[in-house]
Amino acid sequence: MKQLLSAAVGLSVLTTGPLSGYAQSNSTPVTSRHAMVVSIDHDATDAGVEILREGGNAVDAAVAVGFALAVVYPAAGNIGGGGFMLIRPGSGKLAHGKAKFLDYREKAPASASANMYLDAEGKVIPKMSTAGGKASGVPGSVAGLTFAERHYGRLGLAKVMAPAIRLAKDGFVLEEEFAKVMHSNQLTLMPASHRIFQRDGDFYKAGEVFKQPELAATLERIAADPDDFYKGKMADQIAEFEAANNGQITKADLAAYEVKEREPLEGHYRGLQVVTSPPPSSGGIVLLETLNILSGYDLPKLGGDRSVGQIHTITEAFRRSYMDRGDYLGDPDFNKMPLKQMADPRYAAAWRATIDATRPSPSATLVRPAGFMPEPPKVTATGHESPQTTQYSVVDADGNAVSVTTTLNFFFGSGVTVEPLGFLLNDEMDDFTSKIGVPNGFGLIQGPANAIAPGKRPLSSMTPTIVSEPDHHFLWVHKPGKLRLVLGTPGGSTITTTVANVLISVVDNGLNIQQAADAPRFHHQFLPDVLQFDKYFADAATINALKAVGYKTQQQSTFDEKAPGVWGDCENIERDPNTGMLIGGHDFRHTFGKAAGY
Repeated sequence: MKQLLSAAVGLSVLTTGPLSGYAQSNSTPVTSRHAMVVSIDHDATDAGVEILREGGNAVDAAVAVGFALAVVYPAAGNIGGGGFMLIRPGSGKLAHGKAKFLDYREKAPASASANMYLDAEGKVIPKMSTAGGKASGVPGSVAGLTFAERHYGRLGLAKVMAPAIRLAKDGFVLEEEFAKVMHSNQLTLMPASHRIFQRDGDFYKAGEVFKQPELAATLERIAADPDDFYKGKMADQIAEFEAANNGQITKADLAAYEVKEREPLEGHYRGLQVVTSPPPSSGGIVLLETLNILSGYDLPKLGGDRSVGQIHTITEAFRRSYMDRGDYLGDPDFNKMPLKQMADPRYAAAWRATIDATRPSPSATLVRPAGFMPEPPKVTATGHESPQTTQYSVVDADGNAVSVTTTLNFFFGSGVTVEPLGFLLNDEMDDFTSKIGVPNGFGLIQGPANAIAPGKRPLSSMTPTIVSEPDHHFLWVHKPGKLRLVLGTPGGSTITTTVANVLISVVDNGLNIQQAADAPRFHHQFLPDVLQFDKYFADAATINALKAVGYKTQQQSTFDEKAPGVWGDCENIERDPNTGMLIGGHDFRHTFGKAAGY
């Protein structure tokens, strides 16, 4: 361990402040006493704060932000996609004092089949699962957001959707960064998308007001009767559009869609309670397994935040938990998964014993500890999730917390805008395994549990997570512990590693949530066996030290739609355990979002 630890001590950084050598937009975090909203778009954040000020709870505000993002951030915010919502009560009144997890992930249409994206020779047809009519799963966002409002909100759908309707009808001022994003080639695939978002090639510019009257009318109809989207005239319009544009979503598919209220996963780390996402998210169980492995280390003794010693140890935990992800996880309605075994501290200890303190364990040689897990499937398959997703976090004055991750998959989803309703459809079918053994662009390994089947939900990496002090139970009385963190991020396969690193940076290394959001990122996912760094990881000496002990490394350095150069967009909240103040961590990697509260 001498070589590694000497490098770690020499390169220890970020123990009390941000890493030198990388840009950040806000070294002073936003704080508030009562309530907080953080999202990738300032107009969406303002919509959430508006609802909180009008007496709404955290769920009301989360629903308002979700619909607002469908207007102001159509690259990932949506009503034509899906997502996950994690709700944790603070006062004990919301959700009867229990954490709730809403799964409104998209579903494969009834006509879907395992080989639907293969040609006559059994080869994957390029772009068929990512663009155009056959790329879309049945959207769940409208069902999920309206379910949340009906069951856990306070103000009613019309009230919480009012900001989104106003933004669509009256328009909003385009920021420069997002005006450039609307140049996406994905929006050239369909005439309606090209017309609405690109003005038929006369591209919108920063400072212009962008109005969406068709979407405004659709949102008004949803606010009046959300069932219309799945079972009424709007469902007829969607099905007719799909039939006319080589799609596969039928009115029967829409009518059959249902929100799943699932039991959140729960674990502990450094004496804190970690409530996180169950399958079909892979992220929650991978996060818990990673933290269980790391619980046996005193990370600060290995060096500061982003030091060689910490990166090595955390990476080896990632490598092992991602190996299990690939072999075992899928849609819980179709697969039985060994979640208890993966979360078992004894299993984590057995994995920990295989970690070499001085060098990496090559993924090809890694052997799972015997006696804990069932035999994995014999055949593995590759699959992925796009990094173009979005996260937002809300805490209200009663301490209720909501973490939401939602997506269309790629930027602007399938590129298909439903006429005349004005919203984009997802390309979420690409998250399934298109063909056993064929690697995708991310190289992420999954098992056949994620094969395409009618009515199935694709495996996801989305990891909305809430960390708190432990709950208290006395007889029939349940008292939630004090909130510490509301976490989540987009980033495809890097989602779970980013959430883990933010959590570790705050809990182990003493960073505040803004510093943790701004910190440069590293990622390992078992295969490909490469330790990746984002473009803001400016400490070349640390990367070189990791190369010297045996890691193959790669640093993202460009920005375009296919190689974004950075991953993730942490829009997170911390409650200071000493002062009780809420601290907003808006990720500096995107310029048009913000944290705000009162």
